[in-house]
Amino acid sequence: MFKNTKNIAVVVLAAGASTRMGEPKQLLPWKNSTLIAHTIETVLQVNCKNVYVVLGANFDLISSEIKDYPISILNNELWHEGLGTSIAFSINFILNSDINIDAVLFVLADQPFIDSDYINKMITGYNVDNKSIVATYYSDKKIGVPVLFDKLYFKYLKRLQGDEGAKHIIKDHEYAIKTLIPPNKNVDLDTKEDYQLLVSRNFEFK
Repeated sequence: MFKNTKNIAVVVLAAGASTRMGEPKQLLPWKNSTLIAHTIETVLQVNCKNVYVVLGANFDLISSEIKDYPISILNNELWHEGLGTSIAFSINFILNSDINIDAVLFVLADQPFIDSDYINKMITGYNVDNKSIVATYYSDKKIGVPVLFDKLYFKYLKRLQGDEGAKHIIKDHEYAIKTLIPPNKNVDLDTKEDYQLLVSRNFEFK
């Protein structure tokens, strides 16, 4: 187990309805389980304080599939308003839980090539004293998820609304950002075609 003296919580964002996919992409088969189960199993390999999974659309169906994992399952009833509400919901839940957290690391349920080694690298790159943000840098010059925020930024995260996510928080605090390059190229997973491409890439990297 990777040693970590920092109190990091991991939040898996998985509340979307997968409208363009035509079915809940969280439950699409991946290896011997599903996309969301694979993500949960990945983050559980990291020595973190707590793991939270934010659901919304298809809550009963998805939660029944992951209920046996040692995680906290959160139900964001405002999921239809966008990703920002899931981020805010999780931060407010953590702030009201009376636990000491130094930072929160957000991951998506549909990035199966993000592995525990990379997440551990993000945690290693986080310095509590520097109040930093550790974000993922993609080849299209975008900075995004997975992303780790020091608790200094919770006051901004807890007020997020709509579908923009935390992009403007990252932009407003560029001086505090440390970026890392993920092990593989990011794939947007919105349609069945995207999923088939993801499956074919999995064979490439076995």
